[in-house]
Amino acid sequence: MSRVNRTTASQSLSVSLTVGLYGTAFGAASIAAGFSVLQTCLLSLLTFSGASQFAVVGVMGAGGSAIAGIATASLLGVRNMLYALRMAPLLKVSGLRKVIAAQVTIDESTGVALSQEKLGTTAMKQGFWLTGVGVYIFWNIFTLLGALGAKAMGNPSAWGLDAAVPAAFLGLVWPRLTNKLERALAVCALVLAVLLSPVLSAGLPIISTVVLAVIFGWKVRR
Repeated sequence: MSRVNRTTASQSLSVSLTVGLYGTAFGAASIAAGFSVLQTCLLSLLTFSGASQFAVVGVMGAGGSAIAGIATASLLGVRNMLYALRMAPLLKVSGLRKVIAAQVTIDESTGVALSQEKLGTTAMKQGFWLTGVGVYIFWNIFTLLGALGAKAMGNPSAWGLDAAVPAAFLGLVWPRLTNKLERALAVCALVLAVLLSPVLSAGLPIISTVVLAVIFGWKVRR
């Protein structure tokens, strides 16, 4: 076992703790949406994809069906499949390690791994595992704390916690809008979802914005 690069370990811990703390918001939002503490914790343990988890509780909390919630979460989770394609040749794992790697293949683990490229393949692998496992541990711990805290408040909506889902989505999306095209797509998606909300049931307006992503992507390719 090679020694862990200090720079890699430091960056992984920083990302893991920062992102993990965000699990508190999910725990509170889930309780505000009507989920139990157990259901909330299982979503973090088994799904482990922040945006997808917020999508499920947001859609179902607004009265949408389970199918609409799952569909929205699945669309948001597609990017993890692309990350897996990038990470597979680097990690070269099999058996149980492959299952674990699939579970912790997220934005942060992939991002930290790729950022270590200048330090070599070993540092990239260390960055992936340290960040992925670190976020998983902290995310689940703070999900439980957030859920228990919201539960202790009685009626979470009375404290404004029902606004946690849209606020969380804004926090997730905002740092990723790095150019004019992405900002334009975000604004168009927002307008379309708002216009369709009075017409379609909860969850469907968000799913419909996928059409915009396809159109924008097609224009970029041309």
